[in-house]
Amino acid sequence: MMNNSAGITHHAPRTAHSASQPTRIGVIGVGHLGSLHTKMYSEIASAALVGVYDIDESKRNAVASHYPGVKSYSTLKELLEHVDAVSVATVTSRHFEVAREALNAGIDVLIEKPITQSVLEADELIALAKAKGRIIQVGHIERFNPAILALESYDLRPMFIESHRLAQFNPRGTDVAVVLDLMIHDIDVILSLVQSPVSRIDANGVAVVSESVDIANARLQFENGCVANVTASRISQNKMRKMRMFQHNGYISIDFSQGLAEVFRLVNDGESTAGTTMLLGQIGEGKKKRNIVYEQPEVKEVNALKYELESFVNAIREKKEPVVSGVDGRRALEVAQQILNTIQVQKFGV
Repeated sequence: MMNNSAGITHHAPRTAHSASQPTRIGVIGVGHLGSLHTKMYSEIASAALVGVYDIDESKRNAVASHYPGVKSYSTLKELLEHVDAVSVATVTSRHFEVAREALNAGIDVLIEKPITQSVLEADELIALAKAKGRIIQVGHIERFNPAILALESYDLRPMFIESHRLAQFNPRGTDVAVVLDLMIHDIDVILSLVQSPVSRIDANGVAVVSESVDIANARLQFENGCVANVTASRISQNKMRKMRMFQHNGYISIDFSQGLAEVFRLVNDGESTAGTTMLLGQIGEGKKKRNIVYEQPEVKEVNALKYELESFVNAIREKKEPVVSGVDGRRALEVAQQILNTIQVQKFGV
């Protein structure tokens, strides 16, 4: 997993809350995803779940009632006065407004993906976080998927990537195009692996059952020569979250749904291998023979969302850059917006 080395300088705490105590957390927006954040925070020892806020009073009261000592706050301002950090799990259209208010209050924020509706909004939040000495982490949960974590010890330098993320229709996600709802997960993972600027985008998409694009395909070309073919659909009969990567001397298959990674690669005699290994054969002649091996790297038994939130809390407590920074979220959003713009041009010629 890619991680930045830059540290973060925090301002002095707004209150006398001790760093040795659990980090006080609030959740803003307690729909399906926000309620899951609330549950996970309640299980993290280094976090103290203080309260929740949602514009729907009955919803916030219902969620808070499940957790002893957790308060349902009637205003966002009141919640921010009692926490050190928040998860922003509102609808995308409110990410910018809510996160800006939290950052201005000196609060660290985890913002569910996509970071904001526009790159300009993301830039403003990143600049504000820097000025306030606060952390922004973006909820690209696949970075914490056991399949991705299992590949941390591998030298991944993919030159061709193919990904498919297919889901059955759910009206809950149709406030944004499928590129921002589903494809952006794979965009973020691909950008973190390739580590090269995108040089060209070709894309197409169709609005089938909603007012925004429901199925899309994009071909991303990178300056280092890598090509990624990315497909996302929310009108599929069957679910699929898979990625295949090809690189010199290796092929890697990732099943995000199963949390499974498989590696086929060439290794020299005596070279160490990882996880469950099977020798498939040899190529070459004489002393130049190399082994073809199949490996199933050992998978960490983690709940991806809980691990993501633990990572956020640890970044705050250790004053370090989060695994998925605001800059990472902005980069994924920029590529997603370029894909949508390309689809718009393909459809309307504008």
